[in-house]
Amino acid sequence: MNPVNNMTKYSLRSWVLVLALAPTILVGILLGSYFTINRFYELEDTLVEQGSNIIEPLSIASEVGLVANDREATKRLLAAAQLNKSTLVKSIAIFDANNQLFVTSHYHKDFEIMRYKEALNTLHKTEIEHVGDSLILRTPIFSTDPSAAPANYDIQTDDGQLLGYISIIINKERALLEQHRAAVAAFIIVLIGVQLNLLFTFRLVKNVTQPITEMVRVVAKIREGKLDARLDGNLIGELDLLKRGINAMAGSLSEYHDEMQQNIDQATSDLRETLEQIEIQNVELDLAKKRALEASRIKSEFLANMSHELRTPLNGVIGFARQLVKTPLHSSQVDYIKTIERSATNLLGIINDILDFSKLEAGKMVLENMPFGLRETIGDTITLISGSAQAKGLELVVDIAPNVPDNVNGDAMRVCQIINNLVGNAIKFTDSGSVMVKIELQSQSEEQVVLRCDVVDTGIGIDESQQDFLFQAFGQADSSISRRFGGTGLGLVITKRLVNQMGGQIGFTSSPEKGSNFWFSLPLGLGQFQIGDSLPLEKLKDKTILFYEPRVLTHAVLSRQLNQWDTKVTHHQHIPSLLTTLNTAEAPYDYVLLSCHGFSDAGQLVSTLNLAKTKTDCLVVLYDCQEQDALTQFIRPNADVVLSLPVSEHQLARNLLYPPMEYDIIAPVTIATPAARQSLTVLAVDDNFANLKLIDTLLSELVTTVIAVNSGDEAVKQAKTRTFDLIFMDIQMPGTDGISATKQIRQGSMNRNTPIIAVTAHAIAEERELILGSGMDGYLPKPIDEAALKNVIHRWITRPKFTHFDLHTLNWDLCLTQANHKADLALDMLRMLLDSLPLTVTTIQTALSQNDHPVMLSTIHKLHGASCYCGVPTTQRLCQEIESALKRETAVEDLEPEILELLDELTKVESAANQVISQLSAEITDDQKNGLL
Repeated sequence: MNPVNNMTKYSLRSWVLVLALAPTILVGILLGSYFTINRFYELEDTLVEQGSNIIEPLSIASEVGLVANDREATKRLLAAAQLNKSTLVKSIAIFDANNQLFVTSHYHKDFEIMRYKEALNTLHKTEIEHVGDSLILRTPIFSTDPSAAPANYDIQTDDGQLLGYISIIINKERALLEQHRAAVAAFIIVLIGVQLNLLFTFRLVKNVTQPITEMVRVVAKIREGKLDARLDGNLIGELDLLKRGINAMAGSLSEYHDEMQQNIDQATSDLRETLEQIEIQNVELDLAKKRALEASRIKSEFLANMSHELRTPLNGVIGFARQLVKTPLHSSQVDYIKTIERSATNLLGIINDILDFSKLEAGKMVLENMPFGLRETIGDTITLISGSAQAKGLELVVDIAPNVPDNVNGDAMRVCQIINNLVGNAIKFTDSGSVMVKIELQSQSEEQVVLRCDVVDTGIGIDESQQDFLFQAFGQADSSISRRFGGTGLGLVITKRLVNQMGGQIGFTSSPEKGSNFWFSLPLGLGQFQIGDSLPLEKLKDKTILFYEPRVLTHAVLSRQLNQWDTKVTHHQHIPSLLTTLNTAEAPYDYVLLSCHGFSDAGQLVSTLNLAKTKTDCLVVLYDCQEQDALTQFIRPNADVVLSLPVSEHQLARNLLYPPMEYDIIAPVTIATPAARQSLTVLAVDDNFANLKLIDTLLSELVTTVIAVNSGDEAVKQAKTRTFDLIFMDIQMPGTDGISATKQIRQGSMNRNTPIIAVTAHAIAEERELILGSGMDGYLPKPIDEAALKNVIHRWITRPKFTHFDLHTLNWDLCLTQANHKADLALDMLRMLLDSLPLTVTTIQTALSQNDHPVMLSTIHKLHGASCYCGVPTTQRLCQEIESALKRETAVEDLEPEILELLDELTKVESAANQVISQLSAEITDDQKNGLL
């Protein structure tokens, strides 16, 4: 406890009394004790001195009697001495040299206490012994004339012959009485001093503590706000100064309080006015907020309408351009149609950029988390934009580090969009040189990887003064760039916001005329299942390869891939050394990889290919040039495999392991016959004449009967008169729109259970949710893609209808969605889950019986991860609940009901999965053969 707190418990009066009395009492006791004890010692010394003065002359005087053995004379001597000091001496006795009583002054019953207990030769001088209230003194008697001593006295000492000793008992009562008197006197003196101290102390308390107590009372009143309280009376010394100070302080506080009250009144008045102004501003802000919300709603509606209004005519332009390509046209007409299609597609890309920017700005961009193959996804993205690099003669290189995992989870479409924007920009602003995409593993944990991607170009670069404006919307580093290269200026800002929303970072370094390096780091989930086919790469070990590529970057990347497979590679970057090796090589190579770059003319290329053909059974040509005539006339007839650069690791390995057969290369060109139409009746609804005609045309190529109507009312009327296998419904129509028409068809018509697919140009996530929540079964965006239309028809017409199990146990549609709508991938994941169930069930049962917490947590965690991609919602929910409880250190035995429920659910999943796999495997195989999936 704090000592200060203890001190504050006592009043000033108590402290003054304690501090005044304690020293006085302590000093008085010490002084009284000192003088009393000193008096005791003085009295005792006096008593001893008196006894010595009596006994020592007697010892000399009694020598004669002892020598003469005259007891009478000696007794008279002793009696006279005792009578002379009768109040002091109790008894006197003389003992001879044999320690026998010689004579005593008078009879004393306790004379034995006067006898010396030790050997007489040790008694050299007067010795003192205290016995009760008496003091015994013993003094030896020596013979001054040894010749006169009796013959039987033979004790000799250093002082002479010992005749005996005299013993005397001194009475201490008088001395004790004097000691008691001294003690009482000391006590009385101390008591008088304490009383005098009390008198002065109380006088001090009255003159000091009472005024201070009054001051405390007045200060307390002042603290309570009674500022008119004052101290009166005359005080002594500094107390009077303190009184004046307190009174002055109270006066100052009173003046300050009055001034402060005036200020408070003024501030209150000002605050009241301010609050009134704030209230007015709050009303204005509320109105402004409502206007902003209304503006946001109008903006969303505007974006939806603009999306529909812009995409609707583009749907017709792109769709009919693709239809025209199918008709007999001469080369210039085909070129014109493709130009129209490219322009419309570019316009669609600009519209998508604006819509993406609006969604990101409003925070309404929804990201997916689906498994995908990283290398395949990046390869597909690079393939789509590699044509731009080839057109400009740029070296486009993709370098993915070997330790980068391929099976990841995330939004594959947005990852493609980020890479497409950055690589597209690099190609756009690079006139010569190279563009390199480099992906490395930055960090990895059990469930997540962080990848770093660098897009390095040798383009025009960016001036340091303009770099701060690079990520601003609708702007570019140089205003002249938009005129020279085109673009909206939204690509980088969309990319930056996408990366940030996905939890990553983005940045760049650049120097004018030296190129730029745009980089971003992106966290992605680590997939538990392999996406795509696995290749037996061990078969490439020790294969001999002759590799020629003059360009440094491409040569380095491909060389690393070949070395990674443990192949024996002979590298060349120059034509002369390549020709020398081909001419001098004795043993044939397993593979020859030749780039089309570095040859002086077509003749040299053809001759080199023919020479290389004689040195291998598999000649692979790496081609990224725009000369299609050279590709058709010279390269394809002389090569076994032609691969377009940049080539992915998987594509290169697959072509090395499984090269095309000869008949696949030289197969005659045949005219493809149109596929047989399905016997289906389809209703198409659209208010736009061009779009309705386009979808009618596309559907007529796929199904036998198409009914086309241009309004929602007509669609409802048709739905009540006949049954359809499938309905394609436009959303935004005058009068009865698509959603209202769908509700009427679902309520009372002959097509309550017919799949209804929304065909709309709306691209906002809220619109999609509204569409799917209105009773429609699917969604087909505009512009309509013919392949997407085929997939929709196949999915909803040939969709299996499982009725033998609960959809919460196994939902095939959910499984498709989680597999990015790839039926073969969904089946593979379902098979992997099914194959793992027996071991999983056994492990769970063993861990449950043994209460093995770590094994149970590990097994449930793996099962939870697998269930996220197989359309098993109940299993996924149970795994999540059990895993969360186990991570909270819940005992396994306490989770026994949930675990048993999970085991029962896994039995249902196993039965349902077997049923789905048996029904779908054959159908998917047939569809893959027909090219429908």
